[in-house]
Amino acid sequence: MTLEQFYDNKSPWPDRNNQKVLFILDARNSLDEEILRKWIEVHSDASAAFDAPQVVIDLKDERTGFDSGQLVMSLALPADTIIAPLRVNWSSDDNRGRLRYLVFGDPRKPSPRKGRKVLEEHPERVNLLAGAPDTMANLQARFQNQQGTDQTVSQEEFANFVARQAAVVLDLEERKLKGGRYKMPRHVAAALMASAEYNAEVDALAEATGKSKDALMKEAAGYMEEMVSTPSSFWIDFYARFNNFCLGLGYEEDIVYDQAALEKTRTVVRNHPSILLWTHKTYLDGMVVPKVMYDNDFPMPHMFGGANLNFPILGHLLHRAGAIFIKRSFQDNELYKITLRHYIGYLMEKRFPMNWSFEGTRSRMGKLMPPRYGLLKYVMEACYYTGAENIHIIPVSISYDIIRDVEEYATEQTGRGKGAESLKWFVGYVRSLARPMGKVYMDIGEPVVLNKAPDPDDRLALSKIAFEVAVEANQVTPITLPSLVTMSLLGAAPKALTEAELVADLEALLAWAESRQLRISPDFDRAFGDHLEGPLGIMIDENIVTRYDEGPEVVYGIGLEQHPVASYYRNTVIHFFVNKAIIELALVKATEMPESWALEVFWREVDRMRDLFKFEFFYAPTEEFHQQIRDEMSLYSEDWETLVGQGAAGFGALLQNMTPLVAHVTLLTYTEAYSVVAAMLARKEAYESLEEAECIADALTYGRQVYLQRRISSESSIGKLLFKNAYKMLQSRQLTEGGADDLKEKRLEVARELREMIRRIDVIRAIGVANSGSV
Repeated sequence: MTLEQFYDNKSPWPDRNNQKVLFILDARNSLDEEILRKWIEVHSDASAAFDAPQVVIDLKDERTGFDSGQLVMSLALPADTIIAPLRVNWSSDDNRGRLRYLVFGDPRKPSPRKGRKVLEEHPERVNLLAGAPDTMANLQARFQNQQGTDQTVSQEEFANFVARQAAVVLDLEERKLKGGRYKMPRHVAAALMASAEYNAEVDALAEATGKSKDALMKEAAGYMEEMVSTPSSFWIDFYARFNNFCLGLGYEEDIVYDQAALEKTRTVVRNHPSILLWTHKTYLDGMVVPKVMYDNDFPMPHMFGGANLNFPILGHLLHRAGAIFIKRSFQDNELYKITLRHYIGYLMEKRFPMNWSFEGTRSRMGKLMPPRYGLLKYVMEACYYTGAENIHIIPVSISYDIIRDVEEYATEQTGRGKGAESLKWFVGYVRSLARPMGKVYMDIGEPVVLNKAPDPDDRLALSKIAFEVAVEANQVTPITLPSLVTMSLLGAAPKALTEAELVADLEALLAWAESRQLRISPDFDRAFGDHLEGPLGIMIDENIVTRYDEGPEVVYGIGLEQHPVASYYRNTVIHFFVNKAIIELALVKATEMPESWALEVFWREVDRMRDLFKFEFFYAPTEEFHQQIRDEMSLYSEDWETLVGQGAAGFGALLQNMTPLVAHVTLLTYTEAYSVVAAMLARKEAYESLEEAECIADALTYGRQVYLQRRISSESSIGKLLFKNAYKMLQSRQLTEGGADDLKEKRLEVARELREMIRRIDVIRAIGVANSGSV
């Protein structure tokens, strides 16, 4: 392509009917300005040039702002004047962020000297962009509507508004060349500062606090400097390469996900205010969603992050790749809350998707943590006050074959503290990823759709939203081979399983899951029995699983002192098996009662265990939960109620169709942990109280003792989170605060009930081991 052809390719002039044209030239430097002026000149005649003043303005990021002085003067034109923004777009052979670009410069932002060379030698890498034009009258009307007042407020504010609109329409044209992944907000702080709604709230706060508005706006500008993300094409590309590097150190290149589900999500995000809430297992979770989105040319999702990750270098990168760092605590800072709410509302209104971990922190147990309401509350408030409709909250489950952080979690649960995040810590963390860890899985659930956001004071509505998201996230968490292997071997421990026994267990678990139409990873190897060593190889290398092949048969077991680690992987899918475990234990209880009471005892026991573990698992509402139990029992026998009433004989008949049995591998850890805390509380006098911190500290030492005495079966039953939830359970029953003399007996009764439950779990375990390898 010659330079003549380059300029002749497309005209910058808008269609006009004897109307004046004002060109806004978005020029970073003298070369950009020269190219744009030449482009206009090539396509103009003398009369056209006379009617077309040109204003040069660098529509850069709002942190440094832009000089709108020329534009203020140029806007004193007739109302029918057409404003036409122009820009030069520079591309490179490889439009991806590279480290060398930091040193030698981004070829997409060349210096005038380098740019002239590119223009002469590779004009095909230079694109001339014309943003959608608009008339002065239309822009004035939109500005007045935004301000809620007349234009005379400030000519400079109107000029800034026009400049921001020019940046928006030019960005739209640029994305046609570069792709949807580069959709990013521009001049956000300036737009918020100019918002009539935001100014009204600041005015009200100034009146309420006695502070001047100028002082509050200056303080707000500082908050915006901290929280407002400032993404750019370069840093989005660089972050994508960084994510690929970190994930690629230990995991296979391709993340396992459903392309159809992702395309459905693309449509949702394009058309509705959207939030992607993901499960949190490891620091890498925050890289998985952006990687998948980037690879599929998906608009960059803004991600909320804690201030603990905003340290030098990493914080700089994340902030420019879409991260929004917010203070850990700002309950008493009304101005900060107002600013954050309006920022979120702006992003939602402009259809910029947001994403964060709704658990708030990494799961130390493998199973879903209770949702944190803080960010969700502020996002819902923003939606409420901006009148957002059809809000789509999309649950995303992120899973891994092996997780590097699990070793750290296991030590944390024994009482050791977590180290502080820093650059040194992060470098060490990244280096520790360089070992084979299998695959990464990202599964997208059905959106939780809200016609409108609930009233900010409606805490019940907020908790229901979070619960629905959690349940859907659990439903789309895939069953993977490592989760089933650990479930099988934990069920047999301390006994090891032969290869044939392990395969039989895995096939039984998989068949049960398939018959219930549970989510199974699309990458699950159904022929694992033909080459078992391959799937187990990584777990053996990590010492989670041991393999002994010096005898006549190869046997597998859980590695020495690896039960807490193995339990983590089992827990990732434990929610699928909880109802079945409850059924098994309720049936054992019912068979030990007179037959006339059996069915009543069964249901009473079902509800008792649901209540006992209410701080561990997410259950459906009571009636729906009961129906789930009935549906499961009907799969064993349509006449199950009659069989339950027949005592041991009926239980024996039901057992024929209940393989695999799972109560011992699902609930034993929790029951033993609860029994440790209940036993400690039972030794106290009725007038003595038990505080949570004291409870957890003492339980860690007492738990170790009873494990050495083999009164509990596994070290996986010793952990801070387990003991914390046990304390919550006892507290909910009003047993932790000292009280009347009969409190001692109530505490003893809970301890006895838990010991009795462990006995029934042992019954299920014995039946399971007798019937098969383990489960």
